[in-house]
Amino acid sequence: MSESSCNIMKCDSLARKYLPGIRAEVVYRLVNDKGMSQSDAAKRLGVTRAAISQYMSKKRGADIKLCGDIDSLIDRWAMAVAGEDDQITLCDVCKCAMKK
Repeated sequence: MSESSCNIMKCDSLARKYLPGIRAEVVYRLVNDKGMSQSDAAKRLGVTRAAISQYMSKKRGADIKLCGDIDSLIDRWAMAVAGEDDQITLCDVCKCAMKK
C-alpha cells in the first residue's frame, strides 16, 4: 500500500472491525490445518495462551466473510507465522480488507 493512500482512519477501522476476526481465522488454521499447538501459536503471535483458547472457542474475534482475497491473505498470514512463507504486513491486510 503506498504511503499516499494510507489513512489512519482506515487502519483504525481495520483494527476494530476486521482484525479480530482475521486473527481468529489465522489461529484456527495454525492449530487445525498446520497442527501447531495452541501454546506455540500463542508464542508466535505474541498473545497469551488464553487468547488463543478464546479465538478457538469463538469467544474472541468476529465472524468474517471469507471472500477469495481475504481467504488467500489469511493463508499467507498463517504460512508466515508458521515460517513457511514471506512476511506479510498490516498494510497488506488493510488493503485487502478495505477492498470494496
